[in-house]
Amino acid sequence: MPELTPQELWKMFQDGDEEAYTKLYRLYIKDMYRYGSSLVAASDAFVMDCIHDVFTEMWVKRERLSVPVHVKYYLLKALKTRIIHLLERKERPFTPLSEIDLEIFDPEDFEILEELDMAASRQDKLTTLISRLPQRQQEAIKLRFIENLNYSQIGDILQMNTQSAKNLVFRAVEKLRGWIILPVIHFFNIFLG
Repeated sequence: MPELTPQELWKMFQDGDEEAYTKLYRLYIKDMYRYGSSLVAASDAFVMDCIHDVFTEMWVKRERLSVPVHVKYYLLKALKTRIIHLLERKERPFTPLSEIDLEIFDPEDFEILEELDMAASRQDKLTTLISRLPQRQQEAIKLRFIENLNYSQIGDILQMNTQSAKNLVFRAVEKLRGWIILPVIHFFNIFLG
């Protein structure tokens, strides 16, 4: 049997197919969790509660929902809306990111561990630079390069037109490039100039 598209799964879920509903959940849970965690420094439970709220509401309203062109985009937008709603109501306790337990992968091979450490260091540096960007640029970068959304979808989530979304991502990337390249140029000017 050929693999079903997300839209086909959605139609089946709308008809009350619990297996299709479960497949949609499993297909998008990791993306939703990653995106939700990037939006707020909240506990794992808070993000998962928001995801479950989205899926519960979907089930209740399934017959009235239209089939989205991009299911992932629809779910990420619904999750963001839910998180904002709960934050505005201040219903949930928050845990700083530094207090969240993360599972650590501990390979036995020293070379792999060293490569992972170097990659983590680069990732930390990039994360630090991204955190220096204005909030809207941070979110646009995450939506574009982590969630792989197109500019039209980013614009819709951020409530701006497509061109403004492109400009926002471009300005963020340009700032990051400047922060990365300028210190290198400065280093060469000092020692070679």
